[in-house]
This record gives sequence, structure tokens and C-alpha cells, in this order.
Amino acid sequence: MGELGRTLHAWRDRVTPDEAGLPAGERRRAPGLRREELAQLAGLSVDYIVRLEQGRSDSPSVQVLTALSRALRLSDAERNHLFVLAGQVEPSPGRISAYIPPGVHRMVDQLEGAPLCVCDAAWGLITWNPLFAALIGDPSEWQGRWRNIIWRHYAAPGERVLQTPEQRRSFQIAMVTDLRASLARYPHDPELRALIDELRAGYDEFAQLWDQPVVGFHQTEQKTIRHPGLGTLVIDCDVLTVPGSDLRIVVYTAAPNSEAAEKLRLLSVIGLQTLAEF
Repeated sequence: MGELGRTLHAWRDRVTPDEAGLPAGERRRAPGLRREELAQLAGLSVDYIVRLEQGRSDSPSVQVLTALSRALRLSDAERNHLFVLAGQVEPSPGRISAYIPPGVHRMVDQLEGAPLCVCDAAWGLITWNPLFAALIGDPSEWQGRWRNIIWRHYAAPGERVLQTPEQRRSFQIAMVTDLRASLARYPHDPELRALIDELRAGYDEFAQLWDQPVVGFHQTEQKTIRHPGLGTLVIDCDVLTVPGSDLRIVVYTAAPNSEAAEKLRLLSVIGLQTLAEF
């Protein structure tokens, strides 16, 4: 095992399933992530993780290293060290970071009754809590672009979130505004540019808004969620920002004593199980 493999193994051991938004499952010999879980979070094959840790594949691409950095919750300094170990050029300060400060991690861990996720400046999912996975769908099963909130909006409309035409347009304008701001701040980030180019090429709605001088911002709004086991939930959605960071925290809440609040409480118990299994 080379230095790259030893370092990846050590970082994998320090991330618990709970921190990564995964169920702990049966008794574990170590508190950290299994190789299968890291592969799932990073959107890579288990065999590739094994080869990296055993030193049989020591030239991972920038895309692979970025995915591993997100999954392992690396700080900017740790991410740069990973790139050096893999023989890649260190990411410049002008690239979007997936680093989550410890305080934000604690907030994610402690807000157990509210589905929430944390996204980067390009609206790529970094982490989420178990209730978010139970409500929206398990992001650990999503790979590549499918882990990006904006991409999913266009590629899988109405998947679980139902929107009126007015809500859809408002959402799209706010996301275009966000991406423009991110591009102005990170003009040399290749992943951000690739995302925007692919959205413009693949979806006319996005291309038309991108080419127009539209501006919009996220506001508290009601969202209608269609859950396969619990039916329809009407809940509030807020987008919070972290001072000194480009992170976006999306939090769903329900009015006290409402039908949606009762359904969220039930969902916190059954998790990703179906009602039939429960």
C-alpha cells in the first residue's frame, strides 16, 4: 500500500456512516466507512476504491479526486494534499470548495426532525441527513450530474417535488442567478463551466433563461412533496447560507400539529423502509 492508499484508508476510517448520511447497519468492526460505502458516496466502483487503496491504481483523474474529497469531507488543505499524492496539480483557490465547517456538521447532526441537505456553490449535494434521504430519495444512489440539484430539476422534473408553472419558473430564475454569481466568483472552475455548458446544450429552458437578464432569489416557499409511501406532504422550504462560505443549506419544515408534521415524524421512524416493510 502506497502513501495515497494509506491516506485514503485513514480518511475513510474517520468518517462515520451517520456523518455521511448513511445507516450504520449491523455491528461494525470499525467506526468508519466501508469501502462499499465510500464507493457509493463518491459514485465510483468498489473495485476502483480497492485498487486505489492497494496502490494498484495511482493516477486517479481530477474528477475522481474531487468526488473522493466530497465523500470524505476533506478540508481544502486535505483536498490539496490528496491531489499532490495522486500526482495532480493542486486545485487553485478559484475552484469551488466542498469543505463543510465543523459547526455546520453539528447542525446537520442535531436537526434530526427536519430534512436537510448541504450543497456547494454549484448546487452539488455534499451531505444530507437521513430524513432528507427518506423524504426526497437516497442521494447515495445518485451518481455524477444526478447529484446536482439543478441538473435533477431539468433531467427528472416532478420526480418527487411537485411545482406549479409559477414555482418552476421562480426556481429556475433563482438557480440561474446563483450559477451566474458562482461563475463570477469562480471563473476558472472547470466543473462549474462544464455544468453550465451541459445545461445550456441539453435544456432549452435553461439556455433561454441564461441568455436573458433575469434575476431572482430564494425565498421561503411551500413545496409539495409526493412520497411513495406517505402520499403528499406540503412543507416549507428555506435556503440558508453560511457566513464566509458558499454553502447552501436546504431545510424542510412543517407547521406544528399539521398533517405534514405528523408524516415527517412517521418518516423519521421508518426511514428508507417502505410502509409495507414497516
